[in-house]
Amino acid sequence: MVFDFFQPLEDDFLEFIGSLSHQALGKKVVFHSATDFPNIEKATIAIIGVLENRGLGQSESEIDLHHIRKEFYSLFPGNWHAQIVDLGNIAPGNTMEDTYYVLKTAIAELVKNKVIPLVIGGSQDLTYAMYRAYDVLEQMVNVVAIDSKFDFAKEQSPAAHSYLSKMIVEEPNNLFNYSNIGYQTYYNSQEEIDLIEKLYFDAYRLGEVCNNSAIAEPVFRDADLVTLDLNAIKSCDSGNFVNFMPNGFNGKEICVLSRYSGISDKVSAFGVFNHNGTQAESVLIAQILWYFVEGYHYRSREYPYGSKEDYLRYIVPLEDEELIFYKSDKTERWWIEVPFLTNINNKIKRSTLLPCTYEDYVGATNQEIPERWWKAQKKNLI
Repeated sequence: MVFDFFQPLEDDFLEFIGSLSHQALGKKVVFHSATDFPNIEKATIAIIGVLENRGLGQSESEIDLHHIRKEFYSLFPGNWHAQIVDLGNIAPGNTMEDTYYVLKTAIAELVKNKVIPLVIGGSQDLTYAMYRAYDVLEQMVNVVAIDSKFDFAKEQSPAAHSYLSKMIVEEPNNLFNYSNIGYQTYYNSQEEIDLIEKLYFDAYRLGEVCNNSAIAEPVFRDADLVTLDLNAIKSCDSGNFVNFMPNGFNGKEICVLSRYSGISDKVSAFGVFNHNGTQAESVLIAQILWYFVEGYHYRSREYPYGSKEDYLRYIVPLEDEELIFYKSDKTERWWIEVPFLTNINNKIKRSTLLPCTYEDYVGATNQEIPERWWKAQKKNLI
């Protein structure tokens, strides 16, 4: 069983949990100890640490996730009902591929059992292993990366800087859409930016999202997997002065994006990577995880889980066709209908409704076609 490869949490950490207030989050979590392993069937959210960072192109170095766990479990939960379990850590395998295998197999098992894995630590290439977990689930995948870079680098580059190329090229090709939130133009070549456009992927510059974080909400609403590169956060907010980042999201903005991820009915896995190991950075990571779990508890189970009959339908006539929008009475969120072609890859068993914003609807009434709708249409023709 793949969970046999997980390291239990150490006794001194469990003693720390025992010393916490009875109202602290840590008192409501089931931990993997030397004698007990949590019951996955009763879990809703599973915390997994991965002690693998060779993807950065450096020799293996020790990753300490104790600070993150201590900060996170010392926080107080909201009115939460989900059963959270901490499965412990995945140690580095003999090769990075060994680590990938354990992680992807564990993620697949959890997602099949409707448990949401929250993966912490390690290098950003672990996104690739999480993506590969969906192979056995036989579904196309929408991936969202909160990252200052596209990680399109050549294969000879460190895995953490080239994993996206592998996701696009390698079989089986289950990647339906990739979205980047918060890229910084000077970190990405024009060739990479052009390739994102050519593949009809979505990319939002840091300034766009900082000016209006709500534009990212529909992107998360359509995501299966969300990962965060901590280098997307500016150092004065993250406490990361090992890799100094003068620009990036601030603490409030990154927590908003984490909450959008949690509140999405579709997101089934979340990862936080490139932790530099310092206690200072752990404080913000703990709050990022807290906001994801908080968002999860406000999921509304809307489309594709609900019925279209529960929404107001708006038809907007354009010059050559008509666009059909849906608005939820419950949350006032918007969707736009995308008519997939009948001969599309039969793996794509997905909704025909694409999350959008009210501004997309207003733009359509002024004869402006929403960009994400246009890109979804173009993907049908590939």
